[in-house]
Amino acid sequence: MKSPIRVGILGLGRIGKMHTRNLLTMKEFEVVCGADPFLTPETERELLELGVPQCTKDPADIFDDPSIDAVVICSVTETHSDFIIRATKAGKDIFCEKPIDHDVGRIVDALRAVQQAGVILQVGFMHRFDRHHGALQKKIADGTIGDVEVLKITSRDPAPPSMEYIRTSGGIYVDFMIHDFDMARFLTGSEVAEVFATGTSVCDPEIAQNGDVGSGHAVLRFENGAIGILETSRRSSFGHDQRIEALGSKGCVMDDNEYENNVRFFTHDGYHGAKVPYHFPERYKEAYFVELRDFAQAVNQRTAPPVTGFDGLQAVLIAEAAARSAKSGRLEPVERMEI
Repeated sequence: MKSPIRVGILGLGRIGKMHTRNLLTMKEFEVVCGADPFLTPETERELLELGVPQCTKDPADIFDDPSIDAVVICSVTETHSDFIIRATKAGKDIFCEKPIDHDVGRIVDALRAVQQAGVILQVGFMHRFDRHHGALQKKIADGTIGDVEVLKITSRDPAPPSMEYIRTSGGIYVDFMIHDFDMARFLTGSEVAEVFATGTSVCDPEIAQNGDVGSGHAVLRFENGAIGILETSRRSSFGHDQRIEALGSKGCVMDDNEYENNVRFFTHDGYHGAKVPYHFPERYKEAYFVELRDFAQAVNQRTAPPVTGFDGLQAVLIAEAAARSAKSGRLEPVERMEI
């Protein structure tokens, strides 16, 4: 068995802490250091107690450490492309949370640096690694339902994030629906040619005051002729709502939400069932482990990861077209770019 991949974590907020906890339990990895310019004594103490040997405010401590094989980028989006480029210069493999950047030009620069350095870059689209979504994709890929004609994806969070986050997130299409744009490509095996998008902030008018929408909808026209219908909302009072349905020429395949249990019962006051997971860390708990294991395999075998930098770029290009459409009220073409 190969030695564990020695990793540095860049960004120690919610996602960074979650990945750190996961990595510390995985035999494929050894966590060496965590870095965050906004590191607090409380966070440092928490991570040291978990078993992280070192925490620092300076990312250079990770890039300059020759013993670190790979970085896991969980910092704010504006730093992602810069950190990717710095990692390539240090010869380190990269796992980067989505999106790679809000700026397409910086994404292209980062991906070219990855190509030139010959390092591994995997983008963190964890929806692909969910066992239900994966089983659905296989039914499409093996021809069980024939040619996909219509794809429907519903993604709803239980409650809106802070307004500070809303202001800096890049908008619902880039920040949230980008997972569904990636899933749409993954499930259909086709690129998206055009997008029509619209949205509303009925769920929280303050979101509109901060330049975003609380519910976003998009219709995708795929190059293979299929149609995608995507619906996203920042508020779902009953929990994290994740459902997919694909209609094909020979049948239909769908996956429902996960529930706390499968018990359903009837009483005089109606039909009752268990709750869905409250938020994405619970819903995709296992998927986060699977994507990291697949990253480790790509690093050890020097093979292409299951979600490449190209995939990350395509999702952003679709999101940009959706954002343009929401403003213009028209179908917008998805830009084509080569790396």
